[in-house]
Amino acid sequence: MTPKEVLAYAKENGAQMVDFRFLDFPGIWQHFTVPISEFDESSFEDGYGFDGSSIRGWAPINASDMLVVPDPTTAVMDPFFKVPTLTVICNIVDPVTKEKYSRDPRHIAQKAEEYLKFTGIGDTAYIGPEAEFFIFDDIRYDSSAHFGYYFVDSVEGIWNTGREENPNLGYKPRHKEGYFPVPPTDSQQDLRTEMVLMMQKVGIAVECQHHEVATAGQAEIDMRFAPLVKMGDQLMWFKYIIKNVARNHGKTVTFMPKPIYGDNGSGMHTHLSIWKDGQPLFAGDKYAGLSDTALYAVGGILKHAAALCAITNPTTNSYKRLVPGYEAPVNLAYSSRNRSASIRIPMYSASPKAKRIEVRFPDPSCNGYLAFSALLMAALDGIENRIDPGEPLDKDIYSLSPEELADVPSTPGSLEEALKALEADHEFLLKGDVFTQDVIETWIEYKRSREVDPVRLRPHPYEFMLYYDI
Repeated sequence: MTPKEVLAYAKENGAQMVDFRFLDFPGIWQHFTVPISEFDESSFEDGYGFDGSSIRGWAPINASDMLVVPDPTTAVMDPFFKVPTLTVICNIVDPVTKEKYSRDPRHIAQKAEEYLKFTGIGDTAYIGPEAEFFIFDDIRYDSSAHFGYYFVDSVEGIWNTGREENPNLGYKPRHKEGYFPVPPTDSQQDLRTEMVLMMQKVGIAVECQHHEVATAGQAEIDMRFAPLVKMGDQLMWFKYIIKNVARNHGKTVTFMPKPIYGDNGSGMHTHLSIWKDGQPLFAGDKYAGLSDTALYAVGGILKHAAALCAITNPTTNSYKRLVPGYEAPVNLAYSSRNRSASIRIPMYSASPKAKRIEVRFPDPSCNGYLAFSALLMAALDGIENRIDPGEPLDKDIYSLSPEELADVPSTPGSLEEALKALEADHEFLLKGDVFTQDVIETWIEYKRSREVDPVRLRPHPYEFMLYYDI
């Protein structure tokens, strides 16, 4: 929509307020709201001022004045607010230079799309994330100098088979047996369908929804692929809708990769393909129907995977999921059909338009704009430098002997390892000024000071189980 069309759309839908959305550095939506009387065509040029120093990972106090400039192509009516409210996703602009802000994740994604076109390799990167999540009935957590704990619960949790529920009706998925059971074992069918319908209201195309493998309400809703920036926008709407629908039903959702010990964690398998002039570039006559271009893209992602993890798996909790010997795709290899490889080539369709690669190590705790951009930049580096991905690994990786696994590299074992890898390997992200040096340094410093060190310095509850009596 154009600015004029947005104003007509707002009037047609009786909008009384306008909500402006933008992302902080780690990846959480922020917003503020103005009356519709304060919104006109000039808003799309002049923007609205706010204090950038109060946003996580952003400007210091001495350079805090920032502008949000609404993007008219993103306007939609919010499906949750009581008062009719138009919601618009914004870009962040420096009020003095009028330049877009380098730490705005959406701007980084826009630059990634621009760099793709600049290379001449392609003009569109399609992204299709499969973000898994847990729907819980209760969550409690706290941490202080002398205590620390968490407690999660779900009516579906297998640990509740013996709980007095007056009556307890059973039908609770066992560990690792939550994939695709029909109701009543799947108690969340209607809830997930409501989430899908809400997504469709804001223009998101959804392919399917289903229960996932773990007990205690693990779920997945799959969006149809879209261009990179648009998918970054949609992932934010996706999380917002899922959390709010759940809350309206007295439930709570988390995108933490590993909230439950002893069962599957939540990943975000991310499908990627590059097109040019309306034609797919990843279809060919090589392995699994891939082109040389696609294989080089795989080579780039595998080469930079350790550094990518600092962005695609950006929490300390991410590495509770990425553990060798379990089902998570920690082994850096590629394969057709084999889900134990970190990059899979889906074989559902023979159509060239469906040919893509599926990167399986990312998780939904990531900032989508940054993660999708980083994956694209690694793929482009592989294509530009013709990086050989090596031989595919079509065996079950988890059945290989230690000798066979010796030559298969793994993802980092911790967020600190991933950050060290990013420190050593980030030149590919700086091409085209997509990620600036300031962005990389700020990301690493923020993650170390705000997440790695606070977790590293605190006693873990299980350490008392192990060591209290020594």
